Amino acid sequence: MTAHWQPLTIIHTNDLHSRFEQMPRMASAIRQLKQHRTKDEVLTLDIGDHMDRMRVETEGSMGAANVAVLNATGYDAVVLGNNEGLTFPKETIERTYRDHARFAILGSNLTEAETGRQPDWMVPSVLMRRGQIQVGLIGVTAFYSAFYTLLGWTVLEPIEAVRREASRLRREGADVVVVMSHLGLTQDRLMAHGVPEVDIILGGHTHHLLETPERIGNVWIAATGSHGKYVGELTLRYDLETRKLELEQGRCLPVDEYPADPVLERLIERYRAAGERELQRPIAKLEEPLALHWYEESELGNLLAAGIRRWTGGEIGLVNAGQLLAEVREGTVTAGQLHQLCPSPINPCVTLLAGRHLVQALEESLLPEFYERPIKGFGFRGQVLGVLCVDGLEVHYDPSGKAMGKIRSVLVNGAPLMPEKRYRVGMIDMFTFGSGYTSLAQGEETRYYLPEFLRDLLADQLQRADQLLACRTIRWQA
Repeated sequence: MTAHWQPLTIIHTNDLHSRFEQMPRMASAIRQLKQHRTKDEVLTLDIGDHMDRMRVETEGSMGAANVAVLNATGYDAVVLGNNEGLTFPKETIERTYRDHARFAILGSNLTEAETGRQPDWMVPSVLMRRGQIQVGLIGVTAFYSAFYTLLGWTVLEPIEAVRREASRLRREGADVVVVMSHLGLTQDRLMAHGVPEVDIILGGHTHHLLETPERIGNVWIAATGSHGKYVGELTLRYDLETRKLELEQGRCLPVDEYPADPVLERLIERYRAAGERELQRPIAKLEEPLALHWYEESELGNLLAAGIRRWTGGEIGLVNAGQLLAEVREGTVTAGQLHQLCPSPINPCVTLLAGRHLVQALEESLLPEFYERPIKGFGFRGQVLGVLCVDGLEVHYDPSGKAMGKIRSVLVNGAPLMPEKRYRVGMIDMFTFGSGYTSLAQGEETRYYLPEFLRDLLADQLQRADQLLACRTIRWQA
């Protein structure tokens, strides 16, 4: 390589979702990729959703465990994914990053709703010098405007935010512009077509794996799938005379081929133990157990459906039984137990839904092709969909009836259900995205509740004697 070429290696990860068991191997892979290069030749970046509150390490530390791993592994910058931005209260994630992070935190399309400005711990973009070149990094996250508003954020249209920052970085002397995009592959491709100032887009959010980079015009797009299976590496060189960037190699390296870093293993184990201690705090004390069944009505499912109905002020409460992973035994119930049995970062909501859409979902709930269906994404951290648990409804059905014709009558708080009447239904946000019982996505005037998780509602229910008694009343009458 002649002297007018500047080498640059970009190491990138995305969507780890707190797979701490992968992180020690990932750290070894990153260390090996760096070992023959100087600090002036390498950038290490994470493209969001490193955190996932289904894990004890993350839940017990409010994300500090993830930040500690990022620090120890040697990351230079991260962008907030929706799991960082939407599953933590704004003040909590702010405290976690401000108190612990030793890397840049990027978010070009996030501002504080109260001030209209970015918080002091986050920047829209940053210039990082590597050797003789200036690399501009831009962070951008998914455009979930309605949800961010509820947490005190304003989220801006992402591609326009990237266009603004890319132009500014070029004016300020950026030789290379890299977008750290937690938007998904479709948006990344649109960005590549529409923002010519960008050189590289490192992607995430839709868990897409690009084993070799995709090129659109003069833009390279790369991503490493999800859950810590791969580390991405882009080997580049920049011509200091012609100011052209070339990609020599782009690849995704399987993490399992590397040994686990023992130092990082010990760090993670300390956070796991501390998280377990933190979650030992008592929530309630039960005199009797609460049973759970995924494929039929159960007390714990009824209790959660009633909690959603009460929390949202609905006439009806609905939740799928698969949100719950274990029964609750008699005795003291701890925060850790609730976390284990209801790990999904899913929020309640309320919507106006026609009676006929309710009946369709209730009919589907009697069919194994629905209640046995595996579900992925939409915040769901369980295994199968499970039957619909209900409150405010009394459903009379014939188990031997034909598919989608088993229900004989439905009462809504004692009155016959009317097919065209719109009911105020408290349910889970996952249903509004068309996941599971899809007719429930037909609601209107939906209101979401953040930052409350289902386990927060369940914790409240477990402390109410009247609710513990009412959940034993049968709602599905065969």
